[in-house]
Amino acid sequence: MTFDRKNLTDNQLLDLYKRILKPRLIEEKMLILIRQGKVSKWFSGIGQEAISVGVTAVLDTDEYILPMHRNLGVFTGRDIPLYRLFSQWQGKANGFTKGRDRSFHFGTQQYKIIGMISHLGPQLGVADGIALANKLKKNGKVTAVFTGEGATSEGDFHEALNIASVWELPVMFVIENNGYGLSTPTNEQYRCENLADKGKGYGMESHIVDGNNILEVFNLLSELKASMKENPRPVLLEFKTFRMRGHEEASGTKYVPQELMDIWAIKDPVENYKKYLTENGVLTADFDAALHAEIKKDIDESLAIANAEPEIEASLSEELNDVYKPHVFEYVKPSEEKENIRFIDAISASLRQSMERYENSVIMGQDIAEYGGAFKITDGFVAQFGKERVLNTPICESAVVSAGMGLSINGYKAIVEMQFADFVSTGFNPIVNLLAKSHYRWLEKADVVVRMPCGGGTQAGPFHSQTNEAWFTKTPGLKVVYPAFPYDAKGLLNTAINDPNPVLFFEHKQLYRSVYQDVPKDYYTIPLGKAALLKEGNDVTIISFGAAVHWALDTLAKNPDISADLLDLRTLQPLDTEAIFASVQKTGRVIIYQEDSMFGGIASDISAMIMENCFKHLDAPVKRVASLDTPIPFTKTLEDQYLPKGRFENDLKELLAY
Repeated sequence: MTFDRKNLTDNQLLDLYKRILKPRLIEEKMLILIRQGKVSKWFSGIGQEAISVGVTAVLDTDEYILPMHRNLGVFTGRDIPLYRLFSQWQGKANGFTKGRDRSFHFGTQQYKIIGMISHLGPQLGVADGIALANKLKKNGKVTAVFTGEGATSEGDFHEALNIASVWELPVMFVIENNGYGLSTPTNEQYRCENLADKGKGYGMESHIVDGNNILEVFNLLSELKASMKENPRPVLLEFKTFRMRGHEEASGTKYVPQELMDIWAIKDPVENYKKYLTENGVLTADFDAALHAEIKKDIDESLAIANAEPEIEASLSEELNDVYKPHVFEYVKPSEEKENIRFIDAISASLRQSMERYENSVIMGQDIAEYGGAFKITDGFVAQFGKERVLNTPICESAVVSAGMGLSINGYKAIVEMQFADFVSTGFNPIVNLLAKSHYRWLEKADVVVRMPCGGGTQAGPFHSQTNEAWFTKTPGLKVVYPAFPYDAKGLLNTAINDPNPVLFFEHKQLYRSVYQDVPKDYYTIPLGKAALLKEGNDVTIISFGAAVHWALDTLAKNPDISADLLDLRTLQPLDTEAIFASVQKTGRVIIYQEDSMFGGIASDISAMIMENCFKHLDAPVKRVASLDTPIPFTKTLEDQYLPKGRFENDLKELLAY
């Protein structure tokens, strides 16, 4: 291994030695603790320390790094107190996740480290969002994100690189090519000779680096960082290295040929650098011994602190309260001046006024800029807010949602438009595993609204007509809003954008241009979790949301003799159970009307809740009316049969006659 110190001073060389030695000594201690059963799991980075140490040494302390399992050097390089890391690994309170997540599955704003999730790929998109925020701030900051060679096969990798290249984002994409993804060797993972070559397909600068040579890592990245500050752009970095231990300790390395282990053992990044410093008179035996003693003392003392810390005690209230970031609803009273507008106009007005109100808000989506979006909701937004805040995206929903999370982490509000709610399936993972869980896992907000044009009645077929709210009402940590009227749409969307928690905002396409209402011209808010009682009666409670509310109104207009409470839920998560129970206790009969198919829809949960809480008040079984348990078809005759509109009146009358 050849080292080139360039113009580095002796003190700088020794500083890098301290940085690379510390994670090695911690790792050696962790291997002992694993064998003693004092730590449940460990992902060793022995042999790869030069990469994480080099990256961290180059970046400023206020520049974000997104590491993975084997990047202990990132955490020690940011000088996180060791006792906190030991507490984290033992699942204790002085860690970063309150015992809710293990190892390096955590982030910390204090140290500008954003931890991984096991799905790997989405963190690359998060880095895009963080870098986008830096670019909007014009602060010249660089973001570094780690991944392994295995994750370069994930779609999120390609989406994130494409976005970074198109938007010219200052991101260092760090690939640690360590030979194996768990037990699968690289020749079974990709066919290109070098992963760095993948950068060419995105018009991206790329480099191949000896990942075991700390000086090569540090010098190249120092040059790149200075260059990226002057010329913001993404860079793909493939670090050639090797994983000297198992994927995690329990898996072992029996599948690795011994000759490979022998070859890479000779390339040990710590021992080779130590040898270089010693031979060049920079490192003395006495200094090295003192440094070892100092680090080991820190390890032992920190471990003692963590060991003395009591085990976490379960607190039901704390667990439930940490699912969402606490947020005090900001009531803004509606103005007296109103205009008669369509549902779609109310959505557009809310977006416009919210972006005026929050200068740190960004809206992203396919064709939303000059074209104004598939439904023309953002028409004229570029002229008012500029292309920096109204961003056309490539067709890559997963990375865009992840970028929304990155924007939130770096101080922005993100509004993501799905061109159709159906397309959210390709962005499902970051919604349910990043946005939904971040606050619970490490108390980080996800200030992201995902807009969802949804619903049938327009003969658009199985890929453009779904109303898929039940995919998300099941996931703790998400808020789900589904208005039926222009007034509610504007006020609730304003509130959703104001709320620092992730919100799925459903907008029924058939309502866009068919429903008019007098709506206040100015900005106003409506609280989430409050249903609207549209009609009052004594015979039956009708519970609905979205387009089905209008279908219920049509049925009641045709049957003026039916005395019904009509409850428009408006928000599905949080759900207004108080309003539901009060109405059911009054009427004794309830029918739940949803456009989604029957099985697994939210009507099923509402029905169960009513049976559990209001059973003694019921005079008849709870009735659900929903679409067929099939995909939604295209032809009008088939779609009409699929939707529940033709069945509701008969089912309502049967319930009343029970």
